[in-house]
Parts: sequence; C-alpha cells; structure tokens
Amino acid sequence: MSERPAKTIEGVTGAWEIVIGLEVHAQVSSKSKLFSGASTTFGGEPNAQVSLVDAAMPGMLPVINEFCVEQAVRTGLGLAAQINLHSVFDRKNYFYPDLPAGYQISQYKQPIVGEGTVLVDLPKGETIAVGIERLHLEQDAGKSLHDQHPSYSYVDLNRSGIALMEIVSKPDMRSAEEAAAYLKKLRALLRYLGTCDGNMEEGSMRADVNVSVRRPGGPLGTRCEIKNVNSMRFVAQAIEYEARRQVDIIEGGGAIHQETRLFDAKKGETRSMRSKEEAHDYRYFPDPDLLPLELDPQWIETIRESLPELPDAKKARFIEAYGLSPYDAGVLAGEIETAAYFEAVAEGRDAKLAANWVMGELFGVLNREGLDIEASPVKPERLGALIDLIADETISGRIAKDVFAIMCETGEEPAAIVEAKGLRQVTDTGAITAAIEAVIAANPGQVEALKKKPKLIGWFVGQVMAKTGGKANPQAVNALLKERLGPLDEG
Repeated sequence: MSERPAKTIEGVTGAWEIVIGLEVHAQVSSKSKLFSGASTTFGGEPNAQVSLVDAAMPGMLPVINEFCVEQAVRTGLGLAAQINLHSVFDRKNYFYPDLPAGYQISQYKQPIVGEGTVLVDLPKGETIAVGIERLHLEQDAGKSLHDQHPSYSYVDLNRSGIALMEIVSKPDMRSAEEAAAYLKKLRALLRYLGTCDGNMEEGSMRADVNVSVRRPGGPLGTRCEIKNVNSMRFVAQAIEYEARRQVDIIEGGGAIHQETRLFDAKKGETRSMRSKEEAHDYRYFPDPDLLPLELDPQWIETIRESLPELPDAKKARFIEAYGLSPYDAGVLAGEIETAAYFEAVAEGRDAKLAANWVMGELFGVLNREGLDIEASPVKPERLGALIDLIADETISGRIAKDVFAIMCETGEEPAAIVEAKGLRQVTDTGAITAAIEAVIAANPGQVEALKKKPKLIGWFVGQVMAKTGGKANPQAVNALLKERLGPLDEG
C-alpha cells in the first residue's frame, strides 16, 4: 500500500498519529451451525437451538458444515484474497461459563483465507487501500445473561457453535473516519456476497478495534483492543476516545499496557476489561477430531464464477453506463438494495435525473422516517413513473416534489394524483403570456428597475409561476419573459 500523508491529533508535546486495525467477526449466513445441524435463527427461546455437539456433551464429535466453508471461500474471493488450499482447525483453550467445552474451535496459523485488499472510499473523494491479513473460520460462544436475576447469571447456548468469519485487517487505518468507512465497505461486500447479513444490532457483525498511537512515521506503539463494538458510530467514538486517552497517558509520563477494553456507549469512553492475552495463553493445538481442510482448486473456481457484481465493479459501471459522478456512483452502489432500486428507476430514463431523485427526495424521506430503502413508501416503478411525467412535461420538477410528497403519504400512482389535483403543467403560451402581462401591468417600477438590474428577471419568473399556481412550464416562462421585456444585458 502506498504511503499517504499522516493524519494526526495534537497533544501537548506535538502531533501523534493513530494506528488502527480491525478484527471483524461476521456471522456466516447459514441455516445451521459450523459443526452441527442446530438452527441459527435469531431470537429463539433460550437454549432451544442447541445440539449435543453445541453443549459439548461427552463423546460428541464435530462435523464440518460444507456450506460454511463455501461461504468463507466466497468471502475471501470477494476480498481479492488468497484462498489457502490447506487449512487447519485448532483448539483455542480458555474458560468461560458460556463456552461449555472449555475451548473454541478456531483457526490459528493455517487459516482458510490469506492476504487480500479492500478499497475504501472516504467522504472527501479519497480512496484508500486497507490490507486484509487473514480470514479464518471459528465457532461462536454462547451468551451470558446478567440481567435476568438479582443473584444469578444465566447462560443461553443458542449462539454456541454458530459459524463466524473473523476478518483481520492490517493496521492500515489512520483515523476514526477511515475505520468507520472500512467497516461500512466490508459490511456492503458481505451483503453483496450473501455471506453475512451485516446486522450489527443483532450481533451478527461486530468489531474488535485495535488502537495505538505513535509519533508520525515512528515505530508502532503498544496497542489496546476494544472488544465487541457493534455499530460504525460507536467504532468511531471508541477510537477517538481511546487515542486521546493513550496520548494523555504517554504525555503525562506513563506507559500504555497492552490490554483488552470495553466501550461504554452511554459514557462515550473505554474502560479496562482484562490484560491482553498472548497466543501462547490459549495453548493452541490442532483439533484432533477434525481433519485438515483440503480444497479442490476447481471447486474454488466454480465459486468464483458464481460471484455477483461487487460494489467496486458496480460503481465503475454506473460511471461508465450512466454518466454518474464517482461520488454519486459510489453512494448508489454502496448498498445492494440501493443499487437495485436505482437501476429499476433509471432503466430507460435519464439516469442522472433518476440518481438526483433517489439521493435527494427519496433519501430525505427515508432518513426522516428512519426507514431502509426496502421499506420505502414509494416503489421504484412509481418513482420512475413520476420521472416520466417530468420528462414528457406533464408536470414541472417543482410540482413533481409536491406529487412525491403525496405519493409518500398515500401510495397513489403519480398520474392519478396529477389528474385528481389538477396539477398538469401549463404549456399553453397564450395562458402564460396573459400571466406575464398581468405581472408587468401590476409592477411598473420593477420593469424599470429590470433595465438597470437584469438579474431581476428571476423575480418576474417567480411572480408568473405564482400567478399560474406553479403550473407554468418554467422554460416557456423564461423564454416568453425575455421576448416580452426585450434583450437584457446579463453581464
């Protein structure tokens, strides 16, 4: 990855650079768990989706779920990463009440996916490359519940054994903004690929955030890991707080100790959880109940051929085929549902106008109502029909906004609204000319002022539009006004 100018934060003793890497745990989209046939459906009754394997009953042996392996390979291909034909499952040993076996089946030195790259678009138009160190498969632990009883903690093993992909980035990010943008892009990739639903609220995607600080260009500092952050906004807040905390400690003469921390979203701060374990603390060794994974190169190629068009390719096509700006194309290609909606609206129409309506009026309504695009009150075919009414000059762009607002409330067809409300655009030059004459007759002073201040033509356009109830064709109004008032020096 090429070097870029360091982004720094200021301390009392000078500038500091933040170094960030993310370990993202993405739950594999699969109906059954990694080593058992138990259901993975979210929201089941506690301990209702637990097989004897998940509960670690004596004598129970894990059996690999081939579909989960396929999903990991698919993800690796989407990350432009190396697929390892030989990989090994290991036992990662530690005690926790919701880990009934006393170890987690994971991958350590020989993961299924090796190095790759994710291209990340930043809000100001810059694109950065974030390296992927590895992707490995592992089983999730259960969940401890501490709020069900005043004296006891309960354990729910429904999540135990669910397949996770741990996607480990290289420490290539240098700001909270870059980390949040990387997480957003990674989520979009997984959703395009169909390998993880990316639902951070339900815990199917969560991030461990590694943060350290150093003098710009200097050696890496000691990192702290912030566990299980479940939103992009919280990731950004945790990084900002943690970086400032570390700078303050170092500048105060202290030292950073490697540790695991938690982010308190209510307080907006991180707090210590435990000292950071090293690999040897987990006593990794190959799982004796599982053979190494040996993948067939032809099988991998079959998966590669089945990949969908991914966000970067879709963005490039939107620029080439629709003439969109890189920014607009990136926004519209950023989520698979948004891209599909836009293409349905743009088909056979002015794509730039379609993009403006999707990113403007539609996004405005969705943001205001807190809706995803799949829950849009206006379906793409109806927004397309509205744009058709603008294109054939049945209504003006301004009237179209009023029609759109009614569509959002009622779900009616745009043509029906136009007819019922009498909103057809006035294109009859006789009617527009009559309105112009009435405005001129009522405002002789403004006519005189126009000779000295040609930009007042805009005022006259507004008056004529008001006179016609906003239904006059704006282009016709402009042309007829200039014809009636004579040539204007608009310089």
